[in-house]
Amino acid sequence: MKRSHKNHNETTRMELKYCEHCGSLWLRESGAERVYCDQCLPEVKELPVPKKRPGRVMLPVGSSPLVEDYRVESDTEEVEFEAAGGVA
Repeated sequence: MKRSHKNHNETTRMELKYCEHCGSLWLRESGAERVYCDQCLPEVKELPVPKKRPGRVMLPVGSSPLVEDYRVESDTEEVEFEAAGGVA
């Protein structure tokens, strides 16, 4: 008796990725951790290894300006502004 093997159509999921070195778009296998395109990979491998991992980025926190107390001092009571010529 002859056994036949069924042909299985294997599909590979791909995802669109941008190169984190040059910014070009390329396709990589879904779930892969590569972040550089084939053209940049040899160039990036030659870069020195960072001494320490970058820490968490935090925005500086300072006192906020007091906008509600903003006053315009003028010799006249009314302050007039000229139009800049734009379209509103």
